[in-house]
Amino acid sequence: MNWRLFCSCSGVLLVITTFFLLSWSSEKKPEQGFYQLTIYHFNTADQEKVIDKYLQDALLPALHKAGLKNIGIFKNHGNDTLADKTMYVLVPIKSIDVSATLTEKLDADKEYLAAGAEYLNATYSAPPYQRMEKILLKAFPLAPVLQTPKLKGARNERVYELRSYEGATEKLYKNKVQMFNEGDEVGLFKRLNFNSIFYGEVISGSKMPNLMYMTSFENKSDRDIHWKIFGDDPYWKKLVAMPEYQHNVSHVDISFLYPTGYSDF
Repeated sequence: MNWRLFCSCSGVLLVITTFFLLSWSSEKKPEQGFYQLTIYHFNTADQEKVIDKYLQDALLPALHKAGLKNIGIFKNHGNDTLADKTMYVLVPIKSIDVSATLTEKLDADKEYLAAGAEYLNATYSAPPYQRMEKILLKAFPLAPVLQTPKLKGARNERVYELRSYEGATEKLYKNKVQMFNEGDEVGLFKRLNFNSIFYGEVISGSKMPNLMYMTSFENKSDRDIHWKIFGDDPYWKKLVAMPEYQHNVSHVDISFLYPTGYSDF
């Protein structure tokens, strides 16, 4: 055996192996992003038409132009019977600064102003909505960026389940966030194929302290089946019974939504 050649080849192999190991270990995980969730409250069909036109023809193209993508626009499955009808706009952003400067950018976009004129110039006697909420969220460590769902069914049959979990105190709320992350409730949802879109801590909103997350399903039946499996899962039964995770949710709001035809997902 040519030991000099062997040692030379071994040295090259060592360098290559070290390079790949260093490259692998130095790969950065995605930074925790943020979300801006806007909720429109309205009660007439005319208001819905104005909001729809504004979102589809003005806001969504302007947000895309500004470099924002994977924007979800949803309506409530119960809008036909609810007095307080709702529409939701979910915008993933990299930093709070994006949200803070977004209005300024939109106000400087002539195409946006022209396309959204009916909505933007509405009079006090014919407002396009009753009220509007804006909620800012920070993504969970175990789910740092938005995930678009892998669904194939008709959009109007899909169920995008938006949940808000409130805590009685900040400490108890943080305990529920810990349950999702260190307790790996996020991992359980992933293992059971809940097609989770986002998880986030509310850093500015009307129901604090609270967290919000969204899962998605092909239809209502698919949703019910998944939650039955979740409730029967041994890991969930073990997790929810742990003494350290008791009484960390004081109130839950659940909204069953579906994506509009022009939503990005």
